[in-house]
Amino acid sequence: MIEPGARIGILGGGQLGRMLSIAAAQLGYSCHIYAPESDSIAAEVSAEFTSAPWHTEGALRAFARKCDVITYEFENVPVGPLAAIPAEKLAPGPLALEVAQDRLAEKRFAQELGGQPAPYAPVDTRDDLLAAFDRFGPGILKTRREGYDGKGQWRLSSREEAEALNQPNRGLIYEGLVAFEAEFSVILVRGRDGEIRFWDSAHNSHESGILARSVLPAPAVITQQVGDARKLAAAVAEKLGYIGVLTLEFFATADGPIFNEMAPRVHNSGHWSIEGAVTSQFENHIRAICGLPLGDTSLTGDAVEMLNLIGTDGAEAAQYLSDADAHLHFYGKGDARPGRKMGHVTYVHHKARG
Repeated sequence: MIEPGARIGILGGGQLGRMLSIAAAQLGYSCHIYAPESDSIAAEVSAEFTSAPWHTEGALRAFARKCDVITYEFENVPVGPLAAIPAEKLAPGPLALEVAQDRLAEKRFAQELGGQPAPYAPVDTRDDLLAAFDRFGPGILKTRREGYDGKGQWRLSSREEAEALNQPNRGLIYEGLVAFEAEFSVILVRGRDGEIRFWDSAHNSHESGILARSVLPAPAVITQQVGDARKLAAAVAEKLGYIGVLTLEFFATADGPIFNEMAPRVHNSGHWSIEGAVTSQFENHIRAICGLPLGDTSLTGDAVEMLNLIGTDGAEAAQYLSDADAHLHFYGKGDARPGRKMGHVTYVHHKARG
């Protein structure tokens, strides 16, 4: 066990690192942020900050020497430079990053464990794309690496659109469209002793490829499929020897849960857990990587709703705070831009309040 008072290193300086740092402080730990950006919002609430490129081996080694355990807040941390960090200090391990950073590898990994992804095909040339479209029909072309919140994606409705697309000259993957009734995620935490706990799965709604809302309890179409989805998530965690919070996203379909993608980290669809669960995803991630007992993941209310605040400058804060059920989180980012997550508000409803 890593005792309170120790230093936790976090690779990445965004809002997830910020919320992890706050959770760590509540348990008596301090955090050291490492990120290439000089204006990290996570660093604002952390004890120490190193701003250096990912591939600066000397800076990573110096960072690692100051930390008792090191984790990451997003899945696009380059794997190669992590060799500068002692393997026993990194949780989760680099294998989770290797799988999650390549959409093709990720889907094949899930299939090997019994998961069912959307129909897909690797795309490296225009002929590959046209062949995939002819096979699957309308779908989404995605970069195999990086890309999130709808970035690095092209929706194709016709073969003419596929032929006209000026596609990037790099590894891609084409996914056929899935007829789904709802989207949901399975979020689990796995401790160093192998114990796994799950949070309730929320009904997730997206707008322009960005998560807009998560609602609990989820409708029956989701709850009836959560069991199978959890089996896959647990198998993924066990295969990876995972430590910490892991998220898998799914489509609820007539054929059962269709695996979409995984995120080896705390996740936007679990932000509701800060007030909506006995133990948040952020606190349980800190507990897991430090070898502490895992916390209760039960709901604290009868219904929970999380609304992402996208592209807003916070002028409407009083509107949310006037609601007794609302819990407001602004991340301290600078300029509000379209599509930029600036914060979220969580409503925890209790029947006694009507």
